[in-house]
Amino acid sequence: MEEHSVVESFEMKLSESAKDFLKETAKWAYFLSILGFIGIGFIIFAALFAGTLFSSMSKMNPAMGAMGSSFGIVMAFVYFLIAVLYFFPAYYLNKFASNAKRAFKNNNSETLTISLEYLKSHYKYIGIMTLVVFSLYFLMFIGMIVAGMSFNNA
Repeated sequence: MEEHSVVESFEMKLSESAKDFLKETAKWAYFLSILGFIGIGFIIFAALFAGTLFSSMSKMNPAMGAMGSSFGIVMAFVYFLIAVLYFFPAYYLNKFASNAKRAFKNNNSETLTISLEYLKSHYKYIGIMTLVVFSLYFLMFIGMIVAGMSFNNA
């Protein structure tokens, strides 16, 4: 005879107001994901524009030499990297929204579970990205202090 704990046999039921809140959340998440994809499109456009801008500047001003065109390539790469980093949160948010809408339309709890998994991935990615950015800010701050102290002593 198998014994199950209370936690293992517990099945959560959503009230109508909780379902309405989740439906509304899915609509806003879909809207924000579309805005995210549009923003990524602008970033990619800026990457293409930055590359051509610096390349043409090096042709107009010979004093820039090869630095202008190579800096354009570097800037284009940085913008493309930013676009790739921003793609995943928008993608996860879009998958959450579309799966949540489908789950409520078909009254399917498995699809809702999948959608919540995408929402978890979205928040996890944003959290890790925030920690990385804060770490970079901290390292830049320390670098500025060290540089300021070394120039002050010179």
